[in-house]
Amino acid sequence: MKLSSLATRDPAVPTFNPPHQVPLVAASSFVFESIEQGMSIFDGSVPGHLYGRFGNPTVDAAAAKIAALEGYGLEEPGYGLFCASGMAAIATTLIALCGPGSKILTHGDLYGGSSSLIDQLAAQGIGRIDADIRNCEEVEDKLTEHPEIAVVYLETPSNPTLRCADLAYIADLAHHYGALLVVDNTFATPIIQQPLLLGADIVVHSTTKYMNGHGTGIAGAIVCRDQEFFEEKLKPIYRLYGGSGNPWDAWLVLNGLKTLPLRMERHSDNALRVAEHLLKHEHVARVHYPGLPDHTDCATIGKQMKLHGGMLSFELKGGLEMGKRFMNQLKFCTLTPTLGDVDTLVLHPATMSHRGIPREIRLSHGITDALIRLSVGIEDVEDIIEDIDQALAATKA
Repeated sequence: MKLSSLATRDPAVPTFNPPHQVPLVAASSFVFESIEQGMSIFDGSVPGHLYGRFGNPTVDAAAAKIAALEGYGLEEPGYGLFCASGMAAIATTLIALCGPGSKILTHGDLYGGSSSLIDQLAAQGIGRIDADIRNCEEVEDKLTEHPEIAVVYLETPSNPTLRCADLAYIADLAHHYGALLVVDNTFATPIIQQPLLLGADIVVHSTTKYMNGHGTGIAGAIVCRDQEFFEEKLKPIYRLYGGSGNPWDAWLVLNGLKTLPLRMERHSDNALRVAEHLLKHEHVARVHYPGLPDHTDCATIGKQMKLHGGMLSFELKGGLEMGKRFMNQLKFCTLTPTLGDVDTLVLHPATMSHRGIPREIRLSHGITDALIRLSVGIEDVEDIIEDIDQALAATKA
């Protein structure tokens, strides 16, 4: 063998004891021992990997672990896909579920990107219907009036107003009228809430957020209860539309998941302390947090959430200008358009995550110009509160 060939060919990988951690498999394709084996893997008669867009050991391990977490307690485990982003997970799911003439029933206080995606699906003949997703009578009325609704798509808690919908009740309604329920569980994670156990058909995640937990990568996930639907509908869209995740981000998420239960407990504890503190502050008009006893959806929250999560939002009495001064005075908390990191992160929905939503629609769903979203981190809560207090004091000055 010539030197140039020796340099380009990889040696056979020696087999030792298995690694303690799931390895990062950085490969775009996989080798077949024979053409017969390759044919069998391609036709699905034997398991194996083909090409990175179809699957990868690291990617599949992340998908399986997320599915196991979401489906824990089900008689049959969920089936997972690891995606390039949370938006890829949502798009893959909605395209797989909906066709021309069908409609999506959703709500207005929805992440701006998700809302814009659903609006853009109109170009494919897929309509949108909005409802107060917490009002089960209104939801049933919409399902009755529009038999073409194929999907009920919701967030609970919602982004950024932290409203909570009764998943078990809506799942029953959706199924009665021939629709499927898809839930974005990014805010809660399966540590706090398991929509599949409450009757949801599919759960989507931006794993960029709490599952990664450290702000080091972009990825998403889909978990489906029904194997036939998973194989025949979701997988083909996932593979052909190019929404598959990559091994590096999968490896980061796998490591993040190891501390997810501990982090969600700390996020929840800190967020409750911060919410209670803000509630008593003279410059704060209102606070939205599932853990507060006066939350309008208290009964629902008590039924389906084990903790209350790390997300809250609040409004300052001075409106947008006071909000801008407050955010510019923060020194410890970080102003950035994401959430779910170990650090405390601040975002202004009206000009950032929801800037693409028409103002009148945004206002009608409680996303005011004065609303500030806080992703409470796992730092010492006194440091978070001290920074908020000094920023509010400087704002007044």
